[in-house]
Amino acid sequence: MTEERPALAHGTWEPLPADRWEDAFLSGNGRHGALVFGDPDSDRVVVTHHTLVRPNGGEHARPPRLADRLGTLQTRLLAGDHTAAESFTDGRPLRWVQPFHPAFQIRLDRPHGTRRVPQALDHARTQGAPARRFVDFTTGEATAVCADWSSRVFVSRPDDVVVQQVTAPGLTLDIRLDHRLPGAPLALGVGHGALLTPEGAVLSLRARYPGSDRAYTGVTLIAVTGGSTELAPPGGVHITGAESVLLLTRVRRHTGELDVTAETRALRALLTERPGASAPGPAAPRHDAAPGPATAPPRGLAPDRPYDSLLARHLTEHRTAYQRVTLDLRADPAERALPGSELLKRPRSAALLERLFAAGRYHLLSASGILPPRLTGLWTGDWNTAWSGAFTTDANLNLQTASAAAAALPEVTEALARLVHRQLPDWRENARAIFGARGVVAPAHTDGESGHIYHFSREYPLHLWTAGADWLLKPLVDHDDTRGERDPRTTALLAETARFYEDFLTRTDSAGNLVVVPSYSPENRPAGGSWGAVNAAMDLSAARHALLTAAAYHPGTADAARWQALADRLPPHRVNADGALAEWARPGLEDTYDHRHLSHLYGVWPLDEITPHDTPELAAAAHRALRLRGAENDSAHGHLHHALIAARLGDADRVARALAAVLDGDFFHASLMSAHYPGRDVYNADAAHTLPGVLIETLLHSTPDRLVLFPALPAACPEGELSGVRTRFGAALDLTWSGDTATAVLRPTRTHRIELLTPSGARPLELVAGEDRVLELRTR
Repeated sequence: MTEERPALAHGTWEPLPADRWEDAFLSGNGRHGALVFGDPDSDRVVVTHHTLVRPNGGEHARPPRLADRLGTLQTRLLAGDHTAAESFTDGRPLRWVQPFHPAFQIRLDRPHGTRRVPQALDHARTQGAPARRFVDFTTGEATAVCADWSSRVFVSRPDDVVVQQVTAPGLTLDIRLDHRLPGAPLALGVGHGALLTPEGAVLSLRARYPGSDRAYTGVTLIAVTGGSTELAPPGGVHITGAESVLLLTRVRRHTGELDVTAETRALRALLTERPGASAPGPAAPRHDAAPGPATAPPRGLAPDRPYDSLLARHLTEHRTAYQRVTLDLRADPAERALPGSELLKRPRSAALLERLFAAGRYHLLSASGILPPRLTGLWTGDWNTAWSGAFTTDANLNLQTASAAAAALPEVTEALARLVHRQLPDWRENARAIFGARGVVAPAHTDGESGHIYHFSREYPLHLWTAGADWLLKPLVDHDDTRGERDPRTTALLAETARFYEDFLTRTDSAGNLVVVPSYSPENRPAGGSWGAVNAAMDLSAARHALLTAAAYHPGTADAARWQALADRLPPHRVNADGALAEWARPGLEDTYDHRHLSHLYGVWPLDEITPHDTPELAAAAHRALRLRGAENDSAHGHLHHALIAARLGDADRVARALAAVLDGDFFHASLMSAHYPGRDVYNADAAHTLPGVLIETLLHSTPDRLVLFPALPAACPEGELSGVRTRFGAALDLTWSGDTATAVLRPTRTHRIELLTPSGARPLELVAGEDRVLELRTR
C-alpha cells in the first residue's frame, strides 16, 4: 500500500485522523453512506442509510382538510384582510417530519499493548507527515495509512454494501457495532448478535424505535486472513495476529424481524463473485444471531482479492459518472498539494475552487440514489439533525441539484424523480384536502417517506405554497431537454399540475386577470403584512411555467389550448417604487428585502422567463431586486442562490461577492462537506452541493434554442478548462479560456439551429448531429 495522494483536484487529504464526525471523509452510493475517521488505533466508520428516519407520528399525519373554507379565505384576502390566512388551519401544532439519523458506528480498536503506530501518529501531529488519510473522488475510496497500518473504505453502487479492508502485520483488533452516537434515544431497543463463521465472524445490531413496530438491523460480515478470531461479549469479536480484515456491512429498515442468516448468506456471496456478476437481492425479514463456537477455524482467504473485485465492479458505475465533467483552473501545483483544511485558509485560491467543484460533484453523486440528497446529503453522525435532516423542497433541494443536467449527472435527476413519483398519491391528497382541486400540490418539507403536507404553522404557512410541483418538475424538464426525449412520467405529471391550476385559478382582479390566492413566497412576508398573501411572484412564475410547459408536452390537444389560454390570463410581474421586481405583484404589498430566500426571482433562475436578452426591462428590475436583497442570517443557501441569479443576469462582481461570503465565512469542514451558517455551524450540504452549479452558470447557460457563453466569468478564474458539460439542445461542450480568448467545442447529438450569445454579441449557429463544431471566442 503506497501513500500516494489523489491527483490534482480529484480528492482531498488530511495529515491526521478526524476528531469530529463532521470532519470524517465521506463515501456513499445513494443508499448507504459512510463517515470514515481514519484513526489507526481506534478507527470508526459511521454507517448511514437514506431510509433511516425515526418514527415520531409524522408517518401517520395527513394534510389539513380546509377545502370548504378556501372560498371564504380568498374573499377576505382579496378584500384587503392581510391576516386572513393566519386562521386558515385546523388548529394543529407544528409537527416536524420524521428525523433522519445514523445507524451505528463500526468500531475497530487496537488493544493497548498491541498498538504499533502511536509514535508515527505523534510525529504526524507535531512534525507533519505524508498523507495520513485521503478520499479519492474518482473511486469513492476513503483511505488512511500510518506506518505499517492501512484502511480502505468505499460504498459499492452495484452491490449496495459498505466495504472496509484493514491491513497490518500481526493485526490485533476488537470489532463491534456501536449504536451509541450523540442523541441516540435512551429507549431505543437494541440487540446485538455475534457468530463465528468459516471466513471469520458476523456481527448484527438490531434497533427498535421506541413506541413503534419499526426497526433497523445492520449486519457486518468479517473475513479474516491469517491469525485467529474469537467472540468478545457483548456482541463483538477479538482478532489476533491477522494479515488483513475485510468487513462488509448492510443496513435494512423493516417491520417485524430481519433474517440475519439470509443477510449473511448474501454478504458471503460477495466474497466469491467475479467482477461483473450480479449482486444478490435483498433478504427476507427474520432475525437470527445465535452464538457459535468459541474460536473459528484457520482462514484461507487470499488477501486483497475480494476487496479489489468489489472495487472493480463499483468503479464501472462510480468512476464513469464522476469523470463525465471536469474543471481545471490552472491552479498552482503547490496549492493543489495542500490538505483540504489548509487550502480552505486560502479562499482566493483557484486550487480551492477546483477542489470544491470536484468535491461537490463527488458528494452530490454519492448522496443520490434511491433518494436525492437530504439537507445533510446522505450523512450524519448525530441523531439530532437540524430541520430533521429532511428534504426542504422550497429552496434547498433544487439548489443542491442545480448542476445535475449541465454537469452530466442523470443519476441525481433520477433520484429526484424517484422522490417525486413515489409521493404522487400524497400530493394528490394535498390538492384535494387543502384546495378541493384535482392535480397535485407538493410539500415544502418531507422525510422521503410521506409527501403529505403537515409541517406548517402561523409563521411558516407552508400548506399555502402551490408552486412546489412546478419547482420540483423543472429539473426533470431540463433533463428531458438535455437527452432529447420526453419521459412519459414527466408528461403525465405536468398534466396533473396544470389540472390543479385549472381548478385553483378561479378568482380575478378588477382588470380581469387571474389571481393566485392564497399565495406564499417562501419563507418571507410583505412588510407590515402576513405570510399568506396574494400573487407572490414565485407563484405567478410557477403557474405560468407549469401551464405553458404542460401545453408544450401535449401539443395539438384541447388540453394544451385550454392551458395556454389560462396562462395568458395571469397578471404580469410588478415593478415597485424602488425599481425592483416586486415579491408580490398585488399592489399594496410591499417588499421585505432582508431575507435569505430569493423565491421571487424564480423567473430568472432556474426559469428562463426573465432574461437580459428577451425581457431587458424585467431583467433590470430583477437585478435591482437582487441588489436590494439582504443576506439576513448568512445561510449558505441564500448566498449561493444569490450567485446563481446573478450569473443569469450577467453580474460577475455580484457572483464573486456571494462566493466570497461563503469561502471567507468558514462554511466548510475538513471533509469538504459544508455547514448551513458561518463558522461551520450546523452540518448541511447546501454549499457543498450547490457550488458546482454556480461555477458552471458563470461559464455557460443553455436553453433548448440558445447557448450563452461566459455570462459572468469570475475575475478569480482568468484561465481554465471545463470539459464534458451538457446543454439543453443536446450537445456536449468543452470550454477552454485564457485571458480574453476562448475555444468552445460542441459535440451535438441533434441537428438543430440555436442562437449563440457571447460577450461579443449574438449570432445563429447551425449544428449537425455527429459533427463537432469548434468556436473561437472572446470572453469579454
